[in-house]
Amino acid sequence: MTTSTTTEFAADWQEWHQAQEARLADPHGFLAITSLHFLTEEAERFRDAPGEWTSVDDRVTVELGPGEEIVVDGQKHTGSYRFDPIPERGGVNAVWGDAVIEVARRGGYHIVRPRHPDTELRKGFHGTPAYAPDPRWAVAATYKPFEVPRPVTVGAAVEGLEHVYDATGQLEFEIDGQALSLTAFPSYRPGALMVLFTDATSGVTTYAANRAIQVPAPDADGHVVLDFNRAANLPCAYTALATCPLPPPENRLSVAIEAGEKIPHEKP
Repeated sequence: MTTSTTTEFAADWQEWHQAQEARLADPHGFLAITSLHFLTEEAERFRDAPGEWTSVDDRVTVELGPGEEIVVDGQKHTGSYRFDPIPERGGVNAVWGDAVIEVARRGGYHIVRPRHPDTELRKGFHGTPAYAPDPRWAVAATYKPFEVPRPVTVGAAVEGLEHVYDATGQLEFEIDGQALSLTAFPSYRPGALMVLFTDATSGVTTYAANRAIQVPAPDADGHVVLDFNRAANLPCAYTALATCPLPPPENRLSVAIEAGEKIPHEKP
């Protein structure tokens, strides 16, 4: 790379990293979470959320008390409110004053996860350390799709919880002459991929449980760049109130990927 190209590479990475930090430190981002509750058929009231909550017949209902109201999709609700069915890994935000009550489905369970802007974790956040961007960690890879997606069950940051993802293929690449591969899952962007992995830096300089990379859609021949400089921490690196998935066993690399985000100052 020329000096100008390297400078541009570093500037693009800095823009990405700043966007990561902004999402994390959003007033209702993951640093604002105050509790995590798994709902059942038994009504429960939580200290940091309005109403009594239940999960019955695959639907979440909240019974709001006198003077309590929530706003869902711009509409105010009082009394009893029943949420529409929530798909796995989906969620709905109910606004309550300056807080947001996240109602979601994770590992087959309905959860309530209040988010309050004034948490000490959020107010004390001063950024995530990371390796300096280095073009050598933007690795050429080849995507080998499976004939049909393969359901893969992975663990979670919360003990006893499991996630099921449909793996769509493998990314094959080399680092220092060593042939490696990573199982890939669909990303939130159409055609793009997501990889969960650990490596020899995990638990040393990077978060022990997992990191993730969003991979752009491969070209017609399966060629794509796997940029480890953009290996990002998942929310569980910052808070014990996250339900993040863990990598499948085959995605635990033996090499040291000295790129991307490091162990946060706020690690739980």
